Amino acid sequence: MNAVLKPETSLRPMQAADLDAVSRIEPTIYPYPWTRGNFKDSLNAGHRCWVYERDGEVIGYAVMMMVLDEAHLLNISIAAPWQGKGYGRSLLAHMMDVGRQHGALHMFLEVRPSNQAALKLYESMGFNEMAIRRGYYPAPNGREDAVLMGAAL
Repeated sequence: MNAVLKPETSLRPMQAADLDAVSRIEPTIYPYPWTRGNFKDSLNAGHRCWVYERDGEVIGYAVMMMVLDEAHLLNISIAAPWQGKGYGRSLLAHMMDVGRQHGALHMFLEVRPSNQAALKLYESMGFNEMAIRRGYYPAPNGREDAVLMGAAL
């Protein structure tokens, strides 16, 4: 019999000590990444910031802003080597739970139309397209639209 150790994963609130790890991941997965300052400002503003760890290593993170009974997912990311393995789905489900626990009735997010993997994930988790935000994201040839999506919590 072979013993296979299952990796230990955990979700926990982001701390200032996580900013370096998060800031190392962000530019490896986005052409226009958030800065360390963006994450620090989110922590200081009291946004719901979480990290996803695998065997003690930060492999993902999410930042959510609460406004009255709405949760707005500002950033949700999984490091490239761990994408496509269910960690993003798990992190999104967790953030939806966090939103519910803080009284949110709905969650909203923006996503690039070119990010087909994210669109499929969001749709599979109950998000629906609500609107298009024209020229929302920077892009190599100018600006890219954003799909505004929402889900009832």
